[in-house]
This record gives sequence, C-alpha cells and structure tokens, in this order.
Amino acid sequence: MIDYRLLQALSAVVEQGGFERAAKLLCLTQSAVSHRIKQLEALAGQPVLLRTTPPVATPAGQRLLNHLQQVRQMEATLGLDATSVTTLRLAVNADSLATWLPQALVLPDYPQLCFDFVVEDQSVGLKRMKQGDVMACLCASSQPVNGAKVQPLGALRYRAVASPDFIRRYCLAQDLLTKLPQAPCLVFNQDDQLQHQYLQHICGKPPQKTHLCPSSEGFLRAALAGLGFGLLPELQMQPYLENKQLVDLTPDYHLDTPLYWHYWQSESPLMAQLRQQIAAIARQQLHSGG
Repeated sequence: MIDYRLLQALSAVVEQGGFERAAKLLCLTQSAVSHRIKQLEALAGQPVLLRTTPPVATPAGQRLLNHLQQVRQMEATLGLDATSVTTLRLAVNADSLATWLPQALVLPDYPQLCFDFVVEDQSVGLKRMKQGDVMACLCASSQPVNGAKVQPLGALRYRAVASPDFIRRYCLAQDLLTKLPQAPCLVFNQDDQLQHQYLQHICGKPPQKTHLCPSSEGFLRAALAGLGFGLLPELQMQPYLENKQLVDLTPDYHLDTPLYWHYWQSESPLMAQLRQQIAAIARQQLHSGG
C-alpha cells in the first residue's frame, strides 16, 4: 500500500521546483523530503525524480503523480475537506483556451478546483497523456492511449485571413494563388501545420516565409497589424471580419480541426462532471463535422 505522504513529497518537489521550497510547503526539513523521495523510489523499484534544476518526474514518477491527482479528485468529490485545493493538470490547445473552453471549465460546485494548463498544439498534445503527465487532454487525435478513453467534441473551424493593408502590400487581390505562398505567413509553432495544409490545398505550394508566433492572442494581433496572414478560428476572428479589420482570403474555403477529449478509464465523479460540461459547451460552440 502506498504511503501518500511519500507521494505528497514527490508532488511538492515537482510543483515547487525544488527540495527547499517543497520542505517549506510541507513544514519539513529538506533532508526529510529527500528521505521520503528515496523511500518512494525504494517502493517503486526505480527512480521517480530526475535531480535536475528544476527536478523533473520520471515516467514512473509521473504515473504516481497522476494517481495522486485521481485520489485528490475523489476526496474533493466526497466533500470531506472544503478548504483543500484540488489542482487538475490538463493538456489543451491554445485556440480552444482562447475561445470556447474557459466557459466549459466553470464548476460552481467545486470552488476549490484549480487548473494547471499545459498548452500544446492540437496535433501533439496527446503525448502528455502517454507520459502520464496530465489528467485529461484536448487534442485532434481520435486514438486513445492505453488505460484511457476518448470522446469526440466537434470541430474548430478555421479560415485564412489577412488585414486589408497586408492584402494591398502583397497585391493578393490581383493574383492570390501565385503571390500568397511568397507572402509572410503566421505559424503558431513548429507543430502547427494548418497554414501548410491550406496553401497546399489551394495552390499546391508550402509557405516561403513564416513568422513563429506561439500565442493565440499574439497570432490574432499580428494578423490585425499586417505582419502576416494565417488561419484563425471563426470563434476568435468573426468580429474582425464584420468590422473589416480582417478579410477572408478564400471565403469558400474553411479548414475544420476535429477535437477530442481524452480521459483516464479510472475517471472520478469530478472528472466525469467536467467532461460532460465540456461536451455540452462544445455542442454549442463547435461545428458538428470535420
């Protein structure tokens, strides 16, 4: 049977970024925290922590932290301690976090619930579930990892947009298919392939110039400023189309990215309620087809 004081020590070291801060949080000496980590490693039969700066949980350690989160969720659901804070670590894509997702995360019945968001591109977020690093994942993959289930939510619709000034500068109104691949393109990060898919589909060429902009709000602001063109969620940029600050480059074209909610089979009542609420908001905000 696991001594949960050992798991709490591991959690504190990882969350606080070191043994000294973990010791202060737990009201222990630094040597006592170190001793508990060594006890846990002896019990697990392998290292649970990489002694880097800051310390990082090993795959075995991440599985143990995931188990601790599940236990904390169960305790929160039972309502045994109204003052205890429950933190859920979720992997989500930036565009969902910037548009429809926050509304779905409000659970008035759990005032002590806190979220720790790990922001990943929707194409790669599932790696966090595979590593046991998060309690749930919102991403574009429909294939569940071992020990998990998946629920389809709908599709986030994207359109290619640019500012009127950008369109004039690069003469896109005269010859869009020839000139667009040569114009500066906004890309969220190295994992973001939406713009590449779009250009390949409409003109058979990849972008020649790219600005890496790993911020959903920054991406929008860069498009508004005329720094580049890019694909933005309809939910995010619709007001700017209406006031003509942005122009839809190809009105007959859209790109739908399907989204899926991945969750562990050992789902607590808290996580089940969260999943149901996310699915309900997704039905209102997302497109039903990809």
